[in-house]
Amino acid sequence: MFKIGDHVVYGSKGVCAVADITQMKMPGAEKERPYYVLHPVWDSGARVYLPADSEKAVIRKVITKEEGKQLISEMPKIGCLPVAEDKKREQDYKDAMRTCDCRLLVSLIKTLAARKEERIAAGKKNTALDERYLRAAEHELYDELAIALDQSKEEVTSQIRKIIGIPEN
Repeated sequence: MFKIGDHVVYGSKGVCAVADITQMKMPGAEKERPYYVLHPVWDSGARVYLPADSEKAVIRKVITKEEGKQLISEMPKIGCLPVAEDKKREQDYKDAMRTCDCRLLVSLIKTLAARKEERIAAGKKNTALDERYLRAAEHELYDELAIALDQSKEEVTSQIRKIIGIPEN
């Protein structure tokens, strides 16, 4: 169980601070359940309620500073995702995002950046699907690394994009 003040990664909400742990009785529920009250770090006005005993939710502590540095040092060696066919592409992207696994996010970002580069070299635009998942994966990874390394999002974004080989916008 997490404690108040912990930083966690929760699915598509990204990095959140555990603001409170409270008991809630929901309509139709037999008993009160403990809920985490999460505040997404980069969206201070938002509030998320998550059953503390949920087995479906992917929630974990933010990586440590040491783990963040280790991940950064390993990034050049992390390969692209094996995306087999176009029809399965979005499902592969979703599956990688759902894991909240930093190494898979690096793989996804590398895959999408390489695909974007290939399309542009062929005179095509990047697909909306690829662009959406690239931004989401970058958001998740860079936000967590910014918290773990105690740096600004901008510093982390610039540093990781250089390592991965993504041109600055």
